[in-house]
Amino acid sequence: MPDLRFQPSPATLTSIPRPKRGEGQWALGYTEPLNKNEQSKKDDDPLHVRDRILHVYSKRGFASIDPADLRGRFRWMGLYTQRAPGFDGGKTAMLEEEELDDEYFMLRVRSDGKLLSHDTVRALGSIGVDFARDTADVTDRENVQYHWIRIEDVPEIWQRLDDAGLSSVEACGDSPRPFLGSPVAGIAADEIIDGSSALEEIAARALGNPAYSNLPRKFKTAVTGHPSHDVAPEVNDIAFVGTVHPEHGPGFDLWVGGGLSTNPMLAQRAGVWIPLEEVAEVWEGVASIFRDYGYRRLRSRARLKFLVADWGIEKFREVLENEYLGRPLVSCESPSSPAGHRDHVGVHPQHDGKVYVGIAPTVGRVSGSLLVRLADLMERYAVAGARLTPYQKIVLVGVEPALLDDLLDDLDAIGLSARPSAWRQNTMACTGIEFCKLAIVDTKNRARDLVAELERRFPDIEVPITVNVNGCPNACARTQVADIGLKGQLVMDGDRQVEGFQVHLGGATGLQANFGRKLRTHKVTSAGLDDYVTTVVSNFLVDRKSDESFATWVARADEELLRGEKTLVSPGLEAAS
Repeated sequence: MPDLRFQPSPATLTSIPRPKRGEGQWALGYTEPLNKNEQSKKDDDPLHVRDRILHVYSKRGFASIDPADLRGRFRWMGLYTQRAPGFDGGKTAMLEEEELDDEYFMLRVRSDGKLLSHDTVRALGSIGVDFARDTADVTDRENVQYHWIRIEDVPEIWQRLDDAGLSSVEACGDSPRPFLGSPVAGIAADEIIDGSSALEEIAARALGNPAYSNLPRKFKTAVTGHPSHDVAPEVNDIAFVGTVHPEHGPGFDLWVGGGLSTNPMLAQRAGVWIPLEEVAEVWEGVASIFRDYGYRRLRSRARLKFLVADWGIEKFREVLENEYLGRPLVSCESPSSPAGHRDHVGVHPQHDGKVYVGIAPTVGRVSGSLLVRLADLMERYAVAGARLTPYQKIVLVGVEPALLDDLLDDLDAIGLSARPSAWRQNTMACTGIEFCKLAIVDTKNRARDLVAELERRFPDIEVPITVNVNGCPNACARTQVADIGLKGQLVMDGDRQVEGFQVHLGGATGLQANFGRKLRTHKVTSAGLDDYVTTVVSNFLVDRKSDESFATWVARADEELLRGEKTLVSPGLEAAS
Protein backbone atom coordinates (compact mmCIF):
# COMPACT_ATOMS: atom_id res chain seq x y z
CA MET A 1 0.00 0.00 0.00
CA PRO A 2 1.61 3.27 -1.07
CA ASP A 3 1.98 6.36 1.03
CA LEU A 4 -1.27 8.28 0.71
CA ARG A 5 -1.55 12.02 0.53
CA PHE A 6 -4.73 11.93 2.61
CA GLN A 7 -5.01 9.56 5.54
CA PRO A 8 -8.41 9.00 7.18
CA SER A 9 -8.76 10.30 10.71
CA PRO A 10 -9.06 7.71 13.50
CA ALA A 11 -12.06 5.54 12.70
CA THR A 12 -13.58 6.31 16.09
CA LEU A 13 -15.07 9.41 14.49
CA THR A 14 -17.23 7.48 12.05
CA SER A 15 -18.72 4.02 11.92
CA ILE A 16 -17.48 2.63 8.61
CA PRO A 17 -19.68 -0.04 6.98
CA ARG A 18 -17.82 -3.33 6.57
CA PRO A 19 -18.83 -5.81 3.87
CA LYS A 20 -19.48 -9.44 4.74
CA ARG A 21 -16.32 -10.48 2.93
CA GLY A 22 -13.09 -8.71 2.11
CA GLU A 23 -13.45 -6.52 -0.98
CA GLY A 24 -9.86 -5.33 -1.17
CA GLN A 25 -10.53 -2.09 0.68
CA TRP A 26 -7.21 -0.61 1.73
CA ALA A 27 -8.58 1.35 4.66
CA LEU A 28 -10.02 -1.83 6.16
CA GLY A 29 -6.68 -3.62 5.99
CA TYR A 30 -7.10 -5.53 2.72
CA THR A 31 -3.94 -4.32 1.05
CA GLU A 32 -2.75 -7.45 -0.77
CA PRO A 33 -3.57 -7.43 -4.50
CA LEU A 34 -6.53 -9.67 -5.31
CA ASN A 35 -6.33 -9.71 -9.11
CA LYS A 36 -3.75 -9.21 -11.84
CA ASN A 37 -4.64 -5.54 -12.34
CA GLU A 38 -4.03 -4.72 -8.69
CA GLN A 39 -0.80 -6.71 -8.73
CA SER A 40 0.45 -4.82 -11.79
CA LYS A 41 -0.20 -1.45 -10.14
CA LYS A 42 1.55 -2.60 -6.97
CA ASP A 43 4.56 -3.83 -8.95
CA ASP A 44 5.14 -0.40 -10.47
CA ASP A 45 3.31 2.91 -10.42
CA PRO A 46 1.83 3.19 -13.94
CA LEU A 47 3.01 6.79 -14.18
CA HIS A 48 6.56 5.47 -14.47
CA VAL A 49 5.83 3.99 -17.90
CA ARG A 50 6.20 7.41 -19.52
CA ASP A 51 9.98 7.28 -19.23
CA ARG A 52 10.13 3.76 -20.66
CA ILE A 53 8.07 4.90 -23.65
CA LEU A 54 10.32 7.90 -24.23
CA HIS A 55 13.69 6.23 -23.72
CA VAL A 56 13.21 2.53 -24.51
CA TYR A 57 10.09 1.47 -26.41
CA SER A 58 9.99 4.35 -28.89
CA LYS A 59 13.60 3.61 -29.83
CA ARG A 60 13.41 -0.20 -29.92
CA GLY A 61 9.95 -0.59 -31.41
CA PHE A 62 6.71 -2.44 -30.64
CA ALA A 63 8.34 -5.84 -30.08
CA SER A 64 10.36 -4.47 -27.16
CA ILE A 65 7.32 -3.52 -25.05
CA ASP A 66 6.80 -5.43 -21.79
CA PRO A 67 3.30 -7.03 -21.93
CA ALA A 68 2.52 -5.68 -18.44
CA ASP A 69 3.12 -2.19 -19.79
CA LEU A 70 1.47 -2.78 -23.16
CA ARG A 71 -1.88 -4.04 -21.85
CA GLY A 72 -1.84 -2.23 -18.53
CA ARG A 73 0.30 0.78 -17.70
CA PHE A 74 0.25 2.26 -21.22
CA ARG A 75 -3.34 3.25 -20.50
CA TRP A 76 -2.17 5.79 -17.94
CA MET A 77 -0.49 7.54 -20.87
CA GLY A 78 -3.69 7.49 -22.95
CA LEU A 79 -2.54 4.59 -25.14
CA TYR A 80 -4.50 1.43 -26.01
CA THR A 81 -3.50 -1.12 -28.61
CA GLN A 82 -6.14 -1.00 -31.32
CA ARG A 83 -7.96 -3.98 -32.79
CA ALA A 84 -6.08 -5.89 -35.45
CA PRO A 85 -7.96 -6.08 -38.76
CA GLY A 86 -9.64 -9.32 -39.81
CA PHE A 87 -11.33 -10.29 -36.52
CA ASP A 88 -15.11 -10.16 -36.58
CA GLY A 89 -17.33 -9.50 -33.58
CA GLY A 90 -17.64 -13.18 -32.80
CA LYS A 91 -13.95 -13.24 -31.90
CA THR A 92 -14.20 -10.40 -29.34
CA ALA A 93 -14.99 -12.59 -26.34
CA MET A 94 -13.32 -15.75 -27.66
CA LEU A 95 -9.75 -14.57 -28.16
CA GLU A 96 -7.26 -13.37 -25.59
CA GLU A 97 -6.49 -9.66 -25.61
CA GLU A 98 -3.03 -10.17 -27.03
CA GLU A 99 -4.49 -12.07 -29.99
CA LEU A 100 -6.57 -9.01 -30.90
CA ASP A 101 -3.67 -6.55 -30.51
CA ASP A 102 -2.48 -4.65 -33.54
CA GLU A 103 0.95 -2.98 -33.52
CA TYR A 104 -0.76 0.41 -33.58
CA PHE A 105 -2.33 2.45 -30.83
CA MET A 106 -5.34 4.54 -30.11
CA LEU A 107 -4.19 7.75 -28.41
CA ARG A 108 -6.62 9.74 -26.30
CA VAL A 109 -5.86 13.42 -25.66
CA ARG A 110 -7.67 15.15 -22.82
CA SER A 111 -8.99 18.70 -23.07
CA ASP A 112 -10.42 18.96 -19.52
CA GLY A 113 -12.78 21.78 -20.46
CA LYS A 114 -9.99 24.04 -21.71
CA LEU A 115 -10.53 26.75 -24.27
CA LEU A 116 -8.49 25.67 -27.29
CA SER A 117 -6.94 28.42 -29.40
CA HIS A 118 -6.77 28.15 -33.19
CA ASP A 119 -3.09 27.26 -32.83
CA THR A 120 -4.00 24.42 -30.45
CA VAL A 121 -6.72 23.12 -32.78
CA ARG A 122 -4.23 23.27 -35.64
CA ALA A 123 -1.71 21.31 -33.58
CA LEU A 124 -4.35 18.65 -32.88
CA GLY A 125 -5.10 18.49 -36.58
CA SER A 126 -1.44 18.22 -37.54
CA ILE A 127 -0.99 15.22 -35.25
CA GLY A 128 -3.83 13.46 -37.06
CA VAL A 129 -2.39 14.29 -40.45
CA ASP A 130 1.23 13.47 -39.68
CA PHE A 131 0.96 10.45 -37.38
CA ALA A 132 -2.59 8.99 -37.37
CA ARG A 133 -3.50 8.42 -41.03
CA ASP A 134 -5.63 11.57 -40.82
CA THR A 135 -7.87 10.18 -38.07
CA ALA A 136 -9.34 12.22 -35.23
CA ASP A 137 -12.58 11.76 -33.33
CA VAL A 138 -14.28 14.06 -30.83
CA THR A 139 -15.44 11.85 -27.96
CA ASP A 140 -18.14 12.24 -25.33
CA ARG A 141 -15.43 12.74 -22.68
CA GLU A 142 -14.27 15.95 -24.43
CA ASN A 143 -11.23 14.17 -25.84
CA VAL A 144 -9.65 14.02 -29.24
CA GLN A 145 -8.94 10.40 -30.11
CA TYR A 146 -6.48 9.20 -32.75
CA HIS A 147 -5.79 5.82 -34.34
CA TRP A 148 -2.89 4.15 -36.20
CA ILE A 149 -0.34 5.65 -33.79
CA ARG A 150 3.14 4.06 -33.92
CA ILE A 151 5.11 3.77 -30.69
CA GLU A 152 8.09 5.34 -32.48
CA ASP A 153 6.09 8.56 -33.04
CA VAL A 154 4.79 9.00 -29.49
CA PRO A 155 7.65 11.25 -28.23
CA GLU A 156 7.12 13.75 -31.05
CA ILE A 157 3.34 13.67 -30.55
CA TRP A 158 3.77 14.32 -26.83
CA GLN A 159 6.11 17.21 -27.57
CA ARG A 160 3.51 18.79 -29.84
CA LEU A 161 0.85 18.30 -27.18
CA ASP A 162 3.10 19.81 -24.51
CA ASP A 163 3.73 22.82 -26.76
CA ALA A 164 -0.04 23.20 -27.19
CA GLY A 165 -0.73 22.93 -23.44
CA LEU A 166 -2.40 19.53 -23.70
CA SER A 167 -1.65 16.02 -22.47
CA SER A 168 -2.64 12.37 -22.75
CA VAL A 169 -1.55 11.57 -19.16
CA GLU A 170 -4.16 9.48 -17.32
CA ALA A 171 -6.59 9.74 -20.21
CA CYS A 172 -7.18 6.04 -19.54
CA GLY A 173 -6.41 3.62 -16.69
CA ASP A 174 -7.46 3.39 -13.04
CA SER A 175 -7.00 7.09 -12.61
CA PRO A 176 -8.74 10.48 -12.80
CA ARG A 177 -10.06 10.21 -16.34
CA PRO A 178 -10.49 13.32 -18.51
CA PHE A 179 -12.59 15.96 -16.79
CA LEU A 180 -15.81 17.26 -18.28
CA GLY A 181 -16.24 21.00 -18.07
CA SER A 182 -19.10 23.14 -19.32
CA PRO A 183 -18.37 24.07 -22.94
CA VAL A 184 -19.77 27.55 -22.23
CA ALA A 185 -18.02 28.18 -18.92
CA GLY A 186 -17.37 31.84 -18.31
CA ILE A 187 -19.25 33.09 -21.35
CA ALA A 188 -22.89 31.95 -21.34
CA ALA A 189 -25.43 34.67 -20.61
CA ASP A 190 -27.43 32.35 -18.34
CA GLU A 191 -24.53 30.75 -16.42
CA ILE A 192 -24.90 30.37 -12.64
CA ILE A 193 -21.17 30.15 -11.86
CA ASP A 194 -17.96 29.60 -13.83
CA GLY A 195 -16.21 26.41 -12.66
CA SER A 196 -13.12 26.77 -14.86
CA SER A 197 -10.74 27.68 -12.04
CA ALA A 198 -11.93 24.68 -10.01
CA LEU A 199 -11.21 22.33 -12.90
CA GLU A 200 -7.75 23.82 -13.31
CA GLU A 201 -7.05 23.33 -9.61
CA ILE A 202 -8.34 19.73 -9.66
CA ALA A 203 -6.02 19.00 -12.60
CA ALA A 204 -3.07 20.61 -10.82
CA ARG A 205 -3.63 18.47 -7.73
CA ALA A 206 -4.59 15.21 -9.41
CA LEU A 207 -2.76 14.60 -12.67
CA GLY A 208 0.59 12.90 -12.33
CA ASN A 209 0.10 12.63 -8.57
CA PRO A 210 0.90 9.14 -7.20
CA ALA A 211 -1.77 9.67 -4.54
CA TYR A 212 -4.38 9.18 -7.27
CA SER A 213 -2.62 7.02 -9.86
CA ASN A 214 -3.79 3.77 -8.25
CA LEU A 215 -7.55 3.99 -7.87
CA PRO A 216 -9.72 0.85 -7.88
CA ARG A 217 -10.86 1.70 -11.41
CA LYS A 218 -11.61 4.70 -13.61
CA PHE A 219 -12.84 7.88 -11.91
CA LYS A 220 -14.88 10.26 -14.04
CA THR A 221 -15.28 13.91 -13.07
CA ALA A 222 -17.63 16.64 -14.31
CA VAL A 223 -18.00 20.31 -13.36
CA THR A 224 -20.66 22.69 -14.64
CA GLY A 225 -22.12 25.96 -13.53
CA HIS A 226 -24.62 26.10 -16.39
CA PRO A 227 -28.32 25.52 -15.63
CA SER A 228 -28.63 23.00 -18.48
CA HIS A 229 -26.34 20.59 -16.57
CA ASP A 230 -24.41 20.21 -19.81
CA VAL A 231 -21.86 17.62 -18.58
CA ALA A 232 -24.25 14.69 -17.93
CA PRO A 233 -23.63 14.85 -14.15
CA GLU A 234 -26.07 11.99 -13.53
CA VAL A 235 -23.66 9.41 -14.98
CA ASN A 236 -20.29 10.56 -13.61
CA ASP A 237 -18.47 9.22 -10.55
CA ILE A 238 -18.30 12.77 -9.18
CA ALA A 239 -19.94 15.92 -10.45
CA PHE A 240 -20.09 19.47 -9.18
CA VAL A 241 -23.32 21.12 -10.33
CA GLY A 242 -24.06 24.82 -10.11
CA THR A 243 -26.52 25.83 -7.42
CA VAL A 244 -27.52 28.95 -5.50
CA HIS A 245 -27.68 29.09 -1.70
CA PRO A 246 -30.24 31.59 -0.38
CA GLU A 247 -27.61 33.23 1.84
CA HIS A 248 -24.22 32.33 0.34
CA GLY A 249 -25.04 32.76 -3.35
CA PRO A 250 -23.70 30.68 -6.26
CA GLY A 251 -21.71 27.52 -5.56
CA PHE A 252 -21.83 23.82 -6.34
CA ASP A 253 -23.79 20.78 -5.24
CA LEU A 254 -21.96 17.43 -5.04
CA TRP A 255 -23.25 14.41 -6.96
CA VAL A 256 -21.51 11.03 -6.58
CA GLY A 257 -21.84 7.45 -7.74
CA GLY A 258 -23.12 7.74 -11.29
CA GLY A 259 -22.09 5.39 -14.07
CA LEU A 260 -23.43 3.20 -16.87
CA SER A 261 -22.07 -0.03 -18.42
CA THR A 262 -23.68 -3.33 -17.37
CA ASN A 263 -24.86 -2.02 -13.97
CA PRO A 264 -26.12 1.51 -14.65
CA MET A 265 -26.71 3.83 -11.70
CA LEU A 266 -27.64 7.49 -11.50
CA ALA A 267 -25.53 9.72 -9.28
CA GLN A 268 -26.84 10.47 -5.80
CA ARG A 269 -27.08 14.11 -4.76
CA ALA A 270 -25.44 15.20 -1.53
CA GLY A 271 -27.58 18.33 -1.14
CA VAL A 272 -24.72 20.64 -0.21
CA TRP A 273 -23.31 24.04 -1.11
CA ILE A 274 -19.60 24.16 -1.92
CA PRO A 275 -17.90 27.48 -2.72
CA LEU A 276 -15.79 27.63 -5.85
CA GLU A 277 -12.51 27.76 -3.97
CA GLU A 278 -13.27 24.54 -2.04
CA VAL A 279 -14.28 22.36 -5.00
CA ALA A 280 -10.80 20.91 -5.55
CA GLU A 281 -10.45 20.01 -1.87
CA VAL A 282 -13.80 18.19 -1.89
CA TRP A 283 -12.77 16.42 -5.11
CA GLU A 284 -9.65 15.17 -3.36
CA GLY A 285 -11.74 13.97 -0.44
CA VAL A 286 -14.09 11.97 -2.65
CA ALA A 287 -11.25 10.57 -4.76
CA SER A 288 -9.48 9.54 -1.54
CA ILE A 289 -12.58 7.75 -0.25
CA PHE A 290 -12.71 5.85 -3.53
CA ARG A 291 -9.01 5.00 -3.29
CA ASP A 292 -9.17 3.89 0.35
CA TYR A 293 -12.60 2.23 0.55
CA GLY A 294 -13.30 1.30 -3.08
CA TYR A 295 -13.76 -2.37 -3.90
CA ARG A 296 -10.61 -3.86 -5.47
CA ARG A 297 -11.40 -7.59 -5.36
CA LEU A 298 -13.63 -7.77 -8.44
CA ARG A 299 -13.12 -5.43 -11.38
CA SER A 300 -16.83 -5.63 -12.10
CA ARG A 301 -17.57 -3.99 -8.73
CA ALA A 302 -14.63 -1.61 -8.56
CA ARG A 303 -16.44 1.60 -9.56
CA LEU A 304 -17.40 4.24 -6.99
CA LYS A 305 -21.11 3.70 -7.75
CA PHE A 306 -21.11 0.37 -5.93
CA LEU A 307 -19.63 1.87 -2.77
CA VAL A 308 -22.12 4.75 -2.82
CA ALA A 309 -25.00 2.34 -3.39
CA ASP A 310 -23.92 0.19 -0.44
CA TRP A 311 -23.22 3.07 1.95
CA GLY A 312 -25.99 5.44 0.91
CA ILE A 313 -25.47 9.14 0.34
CA GLU A 314 -25.88 10.09 4.01
CA LYS A 315 -23.12 7.73 5.16
CA PHE A 316 -20.91 8.77 2.25
CA ARG A 317 -21.28 12.43 3.21
CA GLU A 318 -20.57 11.62 6.86
CA VAL A 319 -17.32 9.83 5.98
CA LEU A 320 -16.29 12.64 3.64
CA GLU A 321 -16.89 15.30 6.29
CA ASN A 322 -15.49 13.50 9.32
CA GLU A 323 -12.60 11.51 7.90
CA TYR A 324 -11.35 13.58 4.97
CA LEU A 325 -12.46 17.20 5.21
CA GLY A 326 -12.54 17.56 8.98
CA ARG A 327 -15.58 19.82 8.84
CA PRO A 328 -19.26 19.68 7.86
CA LEU A 329 -20.42 20.84 4.46
CA VAL A 330 -23.14 23.48 4.15
CA SER A 331 -26.50 21.86 3.43
CA CYS A 332 -28.50 23.18 0.50
CA GLU A 333 -31.38 21.75 -1.49
CA SER A 334 -30.08 20.20 -4.69
CA PRO A 335 -30.87 22.11 -7.88
CA SER A 336 -33.73 20.84 -9.98
CA SER A 337 -32.88 19.07 -13.22
CA PRO A 338 -33.52 20.78 -16.55
CA ALA A 339 -35.64 19.46 -19.38
CA GLY A 340 -34.30 19.13 -22.88
CA HIS A 341 -30.96 18.52 -24.54
CA ARG A 342 -27.70 20.20 -23.54
CA ASP A 343 -25.27 20.13 -26.46
CA HIS A 344 -25.16 23.91 -27.24
CA VAL A 345 -25.46 23.33 -30.99
CA GLY A 346 -26.46 26.48 -32.86
CA VAL A 347 -25.94 30.17 -32.13
CA HIS A 348 -26.35 31.48 -28.58
CA PRO A 349 -25.69 34.80 -26.79
CA GLN A 350 -22.69 35.41 -24.55
CA HIS A 351 -22.78 37.79 -21.62
CA ASP A 352 -20.36 40.16 -23.42
CA GLY A 353 -22.48 40.77 -26.53
CA LYS A 354 -20.66 38.21 -28.66
CA VAL A 355 -22.11 34.80 -29.53
CA TYR A 356 -20.94 31.22 -29.26
CA VAL A 357 -21.55 28.70 -32.02
CA GLY A 358 -22.06 24.97 -31.47
CA ILE A 359 -21.12 22.81 -34.47
CA ALA A 360 -21.93 19.16 -35.09
CA PRO A 361 -19.49 16.64 -36.56
CA THR A 362 -21.51 13.56 -37.51
CA VAL A 363 -21.18 11.06 -34.61
CA GLY A 364 -17.99 12.84 -33.52
CA ARG A 365 -15.96 11.75 -36.53
CA VAL A 366 -13.69 14.45 -37.86
CA SER A 367 -10.14 14.10 -39.22
CA GLY A 368 -6.80 15.74 -38.77
CA SER A 369 -7.19 17.72 -41.98
CA LEU A 370 -10.69 18.85 -40.99
CA LEU A 371 -9.36 20.16 -37.67
CA VAL A 372 -6.71 22.09 -39.58
CA ARG A 373 -9.43 23.64 -41.77
CA LEU A 374 -11.42 24.49 -38.64
CA ALA A 375 -8.34 26.17 -37.14
CA ASP A 376 -7.97 28.23 -40.32
CA LEU A 377 -11.57 29.45 -39.99
CA MET A 378 -11.09 30.22 -36.31
CA GLU A 379 -8.06 32.36 -37.14
CA ARG A 380 -9.77 34.07 -40.11
CA TYR A 381 -12.82 35.05 -38.04
CA ALA A 382 -10.88 35.88 -34.84
CA VAL A 383 -12.73 33.22 -32.84
CA ALA A 384 -11.53 33.30 -29.22
CA GLY A 385 -11.31 29.53 -28.93
CA ALA A 386 -13.04 26.17 -29.13
CA ARG A 387 -14.28 23.75 -26.51
CA LEU A 388 -15.30 20.12 -26.92
CA THR A 389 -18.59 18.86 -25.51
CA PRO A 390 -19.82 15.65 -23.84
CA TYR A 391 -22.05 15.11 -26.88
CA GLN A 392 -19.27 14.78 -29.49
CA LYS A 393 -19.74 18.40 -30.57
CA ILE A 394 -17.51 21.50 -30.74
CA VAL A 395 -18.37 24.98 -29.44
CA LEU A 396 -16.70 28.05 -30.94
CA VAL A 397 -16.45 30.82 -28.35
CA GLY A 398 -16.28 34.59 -28.82
CA VAL A 399 -17.71 35.15 -32.29
CA GLU A 400 -18.44 38.71 -33.42
CA PRO A 401 -22.12 38.93 -34.51
CA ALA A 402 -21.17 40.92 -37.61
CA LEU A 403 -19.06 37.99 -38.84
CA LEU A 404 -21.55 35.28 -37.92
CA ASP A 405 -23.30 34.67 -41.23
CA ASP A 406 -20.08 34.31 -43.18
CA LEU A 407 -18.63 32.00 -40.54
CA LEU A 408 -21.75 29.78 -40.58
CA ASP A 409 -21.55 29.47 -44.36
CA ASP A 410 -17.87 28.57 -44.26
CA LEU A 411 -18.49 26.00 -41.50
CA ASP A 412 -21.19 24.39 -43.65
CA ALA A 413 -18.74 24.27 -46.54
CA ILE A 414 -16.24 22.15 -44.57
CA GLY A 415 -18.91 19.87 -43.12
CA LEU A 416 -19.10 21.24 -39.56
CA SER A 417 -22.55 22.75 -39.52
CA ALA A 418 -24.08 24.85 -36.77
CA ARG A 419 -27.40 24.24 -38.56
CA PRO A 420 -27.47 20.43 -38.68
CA SER A 421 -30.47 18.20 -39.12
CA ALA A 422 -32.10 16.99 -35.90
CA TRP A 423 -30.71 13.51 -36.58
CA ARG A 424 -27.14 14.67 -37.08
CA GLN A 425 -27.36 16.81 -33.96
CA ASN A 426 -28.80 14.11 -31.74
CA THR A 427 -26.87 10.96 -32.73
CA MET A 428 -23.69 9.72 -31.01
CA ALA A 429 -21.57 6.62 -31.55
CA CYS A 430 -18.58 5.02 -29.86
CA THR A 431 -15.44 3.84 -31.71
CA GLY A 432 -16.82 0.39 -32.54
CA ILE A 433 -15.25 -2.68 -34.09
CA GLU A 434 -13.18 -0.65 -36.55
CA PHE A 435 -10.56 -0.03 -33.84
CA CYS A 436 -11.82 -1.21 -30.42
CA LYS A 437 -10.91 -4.65 -29.06
CA LEU A 438 -14.04 -4.75 -26.89
CA ALA A 439 -16.49 -4.01 -29.68
CA ILE A 440 -18.74 -6.54 -31.38
CA VAL A 441 -20.25 -4.45 -34.18
CA ASP A 442 -19.53 -1.47 -36.40
CA THR A 443 -20.80 1.79 -34.94
CA LYS A 444 -19.38 4.96 -36.51
CA ASN A 445 -20.09 4.06 -40.12
CA ARG A 446 -23.40 2.39 -39.27
CA ALA A 447 -24.56 5.42 -37.28
CA ARG A 448 -23.57 7.82 -40.08
CA ASP A 449 -25.56 5.74 -42.57
CA LEU A 450 -28.51 5.72 -40.16
CA VAL A 451 -28.37 9.49 -39.84
CA ALA A 452 -28.38 9.90 -43.61
CA GLU A 453 -31.37 7.58 -43.99
CA LEU A 454 -33.37 9.24 -41.20
CA GLU A 455 -32.64 12.64 -42.76
CA ARG A 456 -34.18 11.32 -45.97
CA ARG A 457 -37.21 9.73 -44.29
CA PHE A 458 -37.88 12.42 -41.65
CA PRO A 459 -36.35 15.61 -43.07
CA ASP A 460 -38.46 18.03 -41.08
CA ILE A 461 -38.88 16.34 -37.70
CA GLU A 462 -39.14 19.00 -34.99
CA VAL A 463 -39.14 16.98 -31.76
CA PRO A 464 -35.60 15.94 -30.77
CA ILE A 465 -34.95 12.18 -30.57
CA THR A 466 -31.50 11.12 -29.38
CA VAL A 467 -29.89 8.01 -30.88
CA ASN A 468 -26.80 6.55 -29.18
CA VAL A 469 -24.97 3.64 -30.81
CA ASN A 470 -22.55 1.46 -28.85
CA GLY A 471 -20.40 -1.43 -30.03
CA CYS A 472 -20.54 -3.47 -26.82
CA PRO A 473 -22.21 -3.46 -23.36
CA ASN A 474 -19.80 -0.91 -21.85
CA ALA A 475 -21.97 2.08 -22.81
CA CYS A 476 -19.18 4.47 -23.82
CA ALA A 477 -21.79 6.22 -25.96
CA ARG A 478 -24.30 6.32 -23.05
CA THR A 479 -26.87 4.02 -24.65
CA GLN A 480 -29.02 3.68 -21.52
CA VAL A 481 -29.80 7.39 -21.33
CA ALA A 482 -30.77 7.93 -24.99
CA ASP A 483 -34.23 8.03 -26.49
CA ILE A 484 -33.08 5.20 -28.74
CA GLY A 485 -30.07 3.35 -27.33
CA LEU A 486 -28.50 0.64 -29.46
CA LYS A 487 -26.13 -1.84 -27.78
CA GLY A 488 -24.11 -3.87 -30.24
CA GLN A 489 -24.21 -7.67 -30.18
CA LEU A 490 -24.43 -10.62 -32.52
CA VAL A 491 -28.02 -11.60 -33.30
CA MET A 492 -29.64 -14.38 -35.27
CA ASP A 493 -30.94 -13.70 -38.76
CA GLY A 494 -32.52 -16.97 -39.74
CA ASP A 495 -29.85 -19.60 -39.17
CA ARG A 496 -26.82 -17.28 -39.15
CA GLN A 497 -25.27 -14.80 -36.77
CA VAL A 498 -25.02 -11.21 -37.94
CA GLU A 499 -24.23 -7.82 -36.45
CA GLY A 500 -27.14 -6.31 -34.58
CA PHE A 501 -28.31 -4.40 -31.54
CA GLN A 502 -30.22 -4.78 -28.33
CA VAL A 503 -32.62 -1.85 -28.05
CA HIS A 504 -33.12 0.53 -25.11
CA LEU A 505 -35.92 3.03 -25.55
CA GLY A 506 -36.87 6.14 -23.59
CA GLY A 507 -33.73 6.70 -21.55
CA ALA A 508 -32.84 10.24 -20.53
CA THR A 509 -30.78 12.52 -18.36
CA GLY A 510 -32.07 15.73 -16.83
CA LEU A 511 -35.65 16.07 -15.66
CA GLN A 512 -36.68 12.63 -16.92
CA ALA A 513 -33.47 10.84 -15.97
CA ASN A 514 -33.94 7.07 -16.33
CA PHE A 515 -32.46 4.07 -18.14
CA GLY A 516 -35.39 3.47 -20.45
CA ARG A 517 -37.16 0.27 -21.42
CA LYS A 518 -35.12 -2.73 -22.48
CA LEU A 519 -37.50 -4.81 -24.55
CA ARG A 520 -37.30 -8.43 -23.47
CA THR A 521 -35.59 -10.66 -26.07
CA HIS A 522 -35.90 -7.88 -28.65
CA LYS A 523 -32.97 -7.60 -31.04
CA VAL A 524 -32.55 -5.80 -34.35
CA THR A 525 -30.12 -6.70 -37.09
CA SER A 526 -27.80 -3.99 -38.31
CA ALA A 527 -29.21 -4.43 -41.82
CA GLY A 528 -32.75 -3.92 -40.50
CA LEU A 529 -31.95 -0.95 -38.29
CA ASP A 530 -33.12 1.80 -40.65
CA ASP A 531 -36.55 0.25 -41.04
CA TYR A 532 -36.92 -0.52 -37.34
CA VAL A 533 -36.07 3.02 -36.20
CA THR A 534 -38.36 4.40 -38.91
CA THR A 535 -41.27 2.31 -37.61
CA VAL A 536 -40.75 3.35 -33.99
CA VAL A 537 -40.37 7.04 -34.85
CA SER A 538 -43.46 6.89 -37.07
CA ASN A 539 -45.45 5.27 -34.28
CA PHE A 540 -44.33 7.99 -31.89
CA LEU A 541 -45.28 10.81 -34.25
CA VAL A 542 -48.74 9.31 -34.78
CA ASP A 543 -49.46 8.27 -31.19
CA ARG A 544 -47.89 11.11 -29.18
CA LYS A 545 -50.03 13.53 -27.25
CA SER A 546 -49.53 17.27 -27.55
CA ASP A 547 -45.89 18.24 -26.75
CA GLU A 548 -45.18 14.74 -25.40
CA SER A 549 -41.49 13.81 -25.41
CA PHE A 550 -40.25 10.55 -26.85
CA ALA A 551 -39.24 9.28 -23.39
CA THR A 552 -42.69 10.03 -21.96
CA TRP A 553 -44.36 8.27 -24.88
CA VAL A 554 -42.13 5.20 -24.53
CA ALA A 555 -43.08 4.85 -20.87
CA ARG A 556 -46.77 4.44 -21.78
CA ALA A 557 -46.67 2.99 -25.31
CA ASP A 558 -47.83 -0.53 -26.16
CA GLU A 559 -44.90 -2.85 -26.52
CA GLU A 560 -45.87 -3.93 -30.03
CA LEU A 561 -45.41 -0.32 -31.14
CA LEU A 562 -41.95 -0.24 -29.59
CA ARG A 563 -40.93 -3.56 -31.07
CA GLY A 564 -41.95 -2.40 -34.51
CA GLU A 565 -44.46 -5.25 -34.80
CA LYS A 566 -47.25 -2.80 -35.56
CA THR A 567 -47.19 0.40 -37.59
CA LEU A 568 -49.61 3.27 -37.04
CA VAL A 569 -50.39 4.85 -40.37
CA SER A 570 -51.72 8.31 -39.46
CA PRO A 571 -53.66 10.18 -36.75
CA GLY A 572 -57.34 9.32 -36.59
CA LEU A 573 -57.02 6.17 -38.66
CA GLU A 574 -56.82 2.60 -37.47
CA ALA A 575 -53.39 1.12 -37.25
CA ALA A 576 -52.18 -1.20 -39.94
CA SER A 577 -50.74 -4.45 -38.74
